[in-house]
Amino acid sequence: MTRQPGPAGRHAFSLIVFALAGLLGVAALGYPFVAASLGQGAGRAADAPLVVAGLLTLCVLGMLVEAQSGSLNARGIALMGVLVALNSALRLVENIIPGPGEFSPVFALIILAGYVFGARFGFLTGALTLLVSAVITAGIGPWLPYQMFTAGWVGMSAGWLPGRGLNWPRWKTLALLAGFGVMWGFAYGAILNLSFWYVLAGDPATAWVPGLDAGAIIARYGGFYAVTSFVPDLFRALGNAALLVVFGPPTLKALRRARRQLAFERETE
Repeated sequence: MTRQPGPAGRHAFSLIVFALAGLLGVAALGYPFVAASLGQGAGRAADAPLVVAGLLTLCVLGMLVEAQSGSLNARGIALMGVLVALNSALRLVENIIPGPGEFSPVFALIILAGYVFGARFGFLTGALTLLVSAVITAGIGPWLPYQMFTAGWVGMSAGWLPGRGLNWPRWKTLALLAGFGVMWGFAYGAILNLSFWYVLAGDPATAWVPGLDAGAIIARYGGFYAVTSFVPDLFRALGNAALLVVFGPPTLKALRRARRQLAFERETE
């Protein structure tokens, strides 16, 4: 008889799966810079379906492992589906009625889901939200895997925030979440820009050139980001903070109640 791995083994395997998902994202972002530096070209639009397939496989595998370990039961998976569907509908509305700059209503719920249910639940909610919403809005393209990874990182990092218990003062929790939303409002755009910065031939002072040292790369990218993305991303950052402050308290209350009623145990990171 084959011996099944115990809870500790399943937990370790779950961590490995999600670590691989994160490493896949880092590799996808960094590969074209390395390839171009080695003179192998930097085009990779054709690789996007493979990256999406790899990420989706890891997400499904992650859910299966979480279910086997007891961290994510059938009701938890159903709740995740509801959150992803709701966020995808919000993104559809966003496409019909665009907000200012890069404002998007989807990140607040990803942050709150990760904060209440944990990092791995948050990663899955973020990545699957961007995938499903891209299908609904016909937004599938070479940019999709990088949106999925980055949205997943938003939800995952929310699960690492302190003060997730019920004893913190409300103002302190909202201040933390609002600041976190502002930070990711800028970081999301900065990370996504890396997926195409290497092919742009704009101002030589802000363009990427193979062989630059780390300091020059940071300086050039900082200039590129300031000119092209800072102002649009400011709207996303402020929008995240506003949504978390206004809708955060009732949403947190509903999610925490759902966690108790669904007998959902927040995973141990």
